[in-house]
Formats: sequence, structure tokens, C-alpha cells
Amino acid sequence: MPHTPVPAAELASRLARLRLSMDQFDPSWAMMILDHKIDLYYFTGTMPDGVLVITPDDAVLFVRRSAEPAQQESCFPDIRAMRSFRTIAEAFPYIPETVYVAARTMTLQKLTLLQKHLPFTPKPADSVLSALRAVKSAYELDCMRTAGRLHQRMIEQLAPNLLREGISEARYCSEICTAMIDAGGMGISRFNQPVAEDVLGVASFSENSLLPAMDSPSGTAGTCIAMKSIGSSQRRLHRGDTVLLDIPCGFRGYHTDKSIVFYYGSLAQHPQGDLIRAAHEQCIALEQEAASLLRPGAVPAEIYETILSHVDPIFRDSFMNGCKFIGHSIGLVMDETPVLARGFDAPLATGMTLAVEPKIALEGIGLIGCENTYEIVPQGAARSLSGACNTPLEING
Repeated sequence: MPHTPVPAAELASRLARLRLSMDQFDPSWAMMILDHKIDLYYFTGTMPDGVLVITPDDAVLFVRRSAEPAQQESCFPDIRAMRSFRTIAEAFPYIPETVYVAARTMTLQKLTLLQKHLPFTPKPADSVLSALRAVKSAYELDCMRTAGRLHQRMIEQLAPNLLREGISEARYCSEICTAMIDAGGMGISRFNQPVAEDVLGVASFSENSLLPAMDSPSGTAGTCIAMKSIGSSQRRLHRGDTVLLDIPCGFRGYHTDKSIVFYYGSLAQHPQGDLIRAAHEQCIALEQEAASLLRPGAVPAEIYETILSHVDPIFRDSFMNGCKFIGHSIGLVMDETPVLARGFDAPLATGMTLAVEPKIALEGIGLIGCENTYEIVPQGAARSLSGACNTPLEING
């Protein structure tokens, strides 16, 4: 059964917006070359091994070997087979001296191969591309709302019922993610790096949730040293454990991000039960406050400082487990911009989507917190796409 393609009108609108943005960014721009699969999908609706060449008047997707699969699944009008990068030179005999590229994701190897046939000086277009993707279209928001509804059902309703004595982190994570895929989720999360795809997500019990794994407050022991994701197949659940789930959900390429924490057992029987509950309530309050501040015109850096100032002093040193942000834009990749952090001073706009994830690291206990993905609407507080943050903490099994 064929998958649903990105509509032709959506792709045409994205190219038109890119050209308008480039005209404003550099009125003399003449060419852009993109090769990362996320950029290719955004502008062409397909992810082949290929190169997209964009000029003020033309846009051609060159695909290695056969172009037929890409042509069948994409509504992009001009997809051609490519023997080598020489094919691009033949189609575009005039190559401008300066060509814009996505500097963060184009590898030196790819750039060197391109320059062998296309002599140009690269110039970064990352800021333009990021700004385009930051504001979602109606089509993109529909995809993310669908992902969010699925996300809420899997994490808030299914996940507590799958929790049981003796289950391993890896098994727990895989059972949730298998159910998510069966229900229509895409089964992978992507990051804004040259090669960055993460299978499933993270389930971490107690002490493992504090182990740093990436630029995220959520920690994991991973399946092994070489795979800091999913969770450990050796660490099994016992009464008195905290349980962190940080598992993204995707639909047609678009992500929502959501975290939830459970306590397996009765907090009344834990010597620091009051502290665990207080940390959980603090994170709920901070997420709700951040959501109320996510409005058109608000400045991310100011939101970050406001939330930071409202962290209870007893949690300040352990807030965000050492990370210097409280949220991030999200869409085709998990780590889009803007970020709710210092240095992000451009105002927010309607249609932006951001994940808010206040978390507190309790030494000897685990990571406590919550996270949801929000859509900035024309008026009022941001709308959660992925459910609630004030979910039940205790799971008695």
C-alpha cells in the first residue's frame, strides 16, 4: 500500500518561501545545493541519496542510480537520475562563484566531491533554512497534532499498564515503541546532524536516568557503550524505582517529544517520598508556566530566565541535570531552533512548535520531570499537542 505523499502545493509553497527568504538574506544569491535527507524531504517530499539544486528560477532533484522510486513517491516536479556530480554540471553549465549550502550537515567529503565537478565557494544558509522550518504550515501542524494524539495515548494510557516487576528497561521501551509503530508511528527520531537517527527512545530506572547520554537532561545506560539509547537489558524494575520515559513519537516525518516519570510503588514507603513528590510538582508547575509564556512575540531567552528564577532554591543546583535550556523547537528533527535558552533573542511566532522539558536530578533517586510539545497559537497560552504534564506519579503495580 503506497504511503501518503507530501502535497504538491505544500512543496511549491516551501520553495517559494525559501526563494523569498534568500532574496531578503542575499539579493545576489544564485544557487543553493542541499544534500541532507531532512532538507531533501522538506523541499521534495522524498529522501533519496541525491542532491537538490535550487536557483531563483529552477529546482532539480538529482538522484543516484534510478530516479523512479523517488518519482513514484514524490509530487516534486523535476526529479532526474544522476550518474555522478558531473550530471549536475551538465544540467547547470553556469555555476556561480558562491553557492549556499547547509553547512551543519554537509560533510567535507560530500563538499569535496561536489567541488570536483562544480567549482564554487560554499556559504552557509543554515539560518535561513532553520527559520523556514521553525514556523510550521497547516500541513505540518496537522502531522504534528496526529503524532501528539498518538503520543499521549501511548505514554499516558498504555505505558503505565505495561509496567511490571522484573521488566527490563530495554524491554519496557521496546514494548511501548512497538505499540507506537503498530498504531502508525514512524519508529525513529531524527536530529540535526549529518548522521543522527535514534532508534526508539529511552526508558531508565532510578540511577540510570541520571547518566549523561547526549545534550539532554534525560540519562540512560543504553543497551551497551556503543548504543546510548533504549535502555539496559540487565537493569530490571523493582519496587521503589523511579521510571523515566523519554520517547519521541513521529508521524510522516514530524516529531513530538514527551517525557513522563512514574514511581513504582508507594511514595509513603520511600524515605524521601516527600522530596520526590515536591520535585514532580515543581516540574509540573514550571512546564505549565512556560506554556503560558509561549506566545507570539515572546523572547525565548527571557522565558528561560523567568523559569530559571522560579526554580525552588533546593532544586536549583540539580535543575535540568546540568543542561542550560528548558525547551527546544521541534519538527522534522528533535533539535530545531529556537531553543528556550540564553542567546535566543528572536521573538516567537504563531505556528512554531516547541517541547518544554523541566527536569530535576535527585542524587541517589533518579531524574524527575515532565515534557510535552506545544503549538504557539495566535492568542493565549500555547496548546499542548502531546497531552498533560500533571499525570499520576505513583504506579502501584
